[in-house]
Amino acid sequence: MRTVRTRVLLLAAVVAAGLLGAGTSHGAPGVAAHVPERAPEQAAAGPADDCSGQTLPPSSAESGPKVQEIKHRGTLIVGVDQNSYHWGFRNPQTGRIEGFDIDLARAVAKAVLGDPEKVTFKTVPTAKRIEAIRTGQVDLITRTMTITCDRWKEISFSAPYFASGQRLVVPKAAKVTTMAQGLNGKRACVADQSSSQAELKRDSRGASEVKVQENQLDCLVLMQLGKVDATLTDVALAAAQAAQDPTVEVAGETIAPAHMGIAMKKEDTDLVARVNQVLVDYRADGGWQASYDRWLASSMGASSAEYQK
Repeated sequence: MRTVRTRVLLLAAVVAAGLLGAGTSHGAPGVAAHVPERAPEQAAAGPADDCSGQTLPPSSAESGPKVQEIKHRGTLIVGVDQNSYHWGFRNPQTGRIEGFDIDLARAVAKAVLGDPEKVTFKTVPTAKRIEAIRTGQVDLITRTMTITCDRWKEISFSAPYFASGQRLVVPKAAKVTTMAQGLNGKRACVADQSSSQAELKRDSRGASEVKVQENQLDCLVLMQLGKVDATLTDVALAAAQAAQDPTVEVAGETIAPAHMGIAMKKEDTDLVARVNQVLVDYRADGGWQASYDRWLASSMGASSAEYQK
């Protein structure tokens, strides 16, 4: 337990690093997470508030002002996480930032600039993602960001690149089997300005207390310290936490089905269309599946079909 906690605390500490350099990534073997099968009566609850149909048609055009700005600069600036295991995290052995979302960012850089290495990563806390986009700190964000109608009012999204929802992470010793059992009368934790926080604001499901942290990994640390009983987070991040710490597991049914998208500035319509073309090509050439197999299959299952819907 001490080893796991130390590793998580070290990963959380590197948030302060800020700007991350570009470079190639080399994967580390994943640890399989226990993700219970959903029973028929545990079907996903709640409407899908993803507004994914609002995005622009894909286009390979390179003449738009934002795409030209990126080309002139010579690097794509991407907002990422560096504490989400298998998605965007620092490999402690290599010091490199890597994961599924990082592969996706590199695919955009390759399409726009001809080189997957021409990308500069900036760490962005969950609560600062929209601000980073709107103020031009980054060109785009690939950071397990859920597409929602409220967010569409402030920024734009690409077409969906991953089907998602909300799940609980709990200590294995708690033996939780349903969402209600995991939250009713319990201390819950969510990341600030996350879809999980919005969901518990809408319906607390009987939680006695909701602690809000800067990042979802901080919730895992609080759970290890016995200060919260459960973390509500994105399906993908829930599986990542369970892969990272063998003392916790993903429990209960999936709620609030949604999709992840790449976030961009509303005015950058040419970049939105270009990124949507990248997503079409990324799926068609096998890049999406190869990245899934490398980073996520061990924790989310060998079949990726349900996440491509």
